[in-house]
Amino acid sequence: MHFQWYPGHMTKAKRMMQENIKLVDLVIELVDARIPLSSRNPDIDELGRNKARLILLNKADLAEERWNDAWEEYFKSRGYLTAKVNSRRNSGLKPVHEVIREACKEKLERDRKRGILNRPVRAMVVGIPNVGKSTFINSLAGKACAKTGNKPGVTKGKQWIRLNKQVELLDTPGILWPKFEDQTVGLMMAFIGSMKDELLNTEELAAELIRLLAVNYPKVLEEKYRIEAAALDAGVNTDEEVKCYQMLEEIARSRHCIVRGNELDTEKAALLLLDDFRSGRLGRMTLEYPQ
Repeated sequence: MHFQWYPGHMTKAKRMMQENIKLVDLVIELVDARIPLSSRNPDIDELGRNKARLILLNKADLAEERWNDAWEEYFKSRGYLTAKVNSRRNSGLKPVHEVIREACKEKLERDRKRGILNRPVRAMVVGIPNVGKSTFINSLAGKACAKTGNKPGVTKGKQWIRLNKQVELLDTPGILWPKFEDQTVGLMMAFIGSMKDELLNTEELAAELIRLLAVNYPKVLEEKYRIEAAALDAGVNTDEEVKCYQMLEEIARSRHCIVRGNELDTEKAALLLLDDFRSGRLGRMTLEYPQ
């Protein structure tokens, strides 16, 4: 598959962010803890140049804790402030206010010396589509301020949210970048739902996920879907791609994904597998590792 999705509203959103960056003190970048590098838009580094930076490993409860810790150290070693959060369950959010103040410590000190008191820290919240920006803002604010949805492209424009007297956040639309130099990056983002599934071959995507899980998390699919290893024996002498599709067929059979004529509905099984992965029903999984 070839991965690319850069609709016109993303160009508009990027221009809006460039125009508003001068208004903020801090750039808060959310990444998906399961794929911390692939879920980083390289344009953000250019956008946030000369600004305080905070990287949040969001959906940390869906990734393995040992790798969450390793990624925290990775980003810290590169000069970023960082924290692990799970916005949907309000986990890890309490220290975020402190980290925001730490990130803006120099700015607050400059204000104090110039006699400027009580001016709130302004932060721009950025990230790729469906990484959880609006959910994070709502959880941090303790109320529904930003529109959310379990699909990319829900936030269409900017909106300022005042958390308290000390902090104001600018919610921005999720943006990708015009061309992926490495198609593996696109594949990883497709796994977590940062592109519209309607634009993808979901059966092929599910087969790629099966291939990856077979290497990093063997037996997980067999145990989750109660698939007997013997059911795949017919594929022993076939190539890896065929085996992946055989596994998808077994998932369809296990979950009674049947269409008229008693045929297996592998498309439905593919969507089921992707949803189980994205929601964490397959267990905590990390797909990228710091080098």
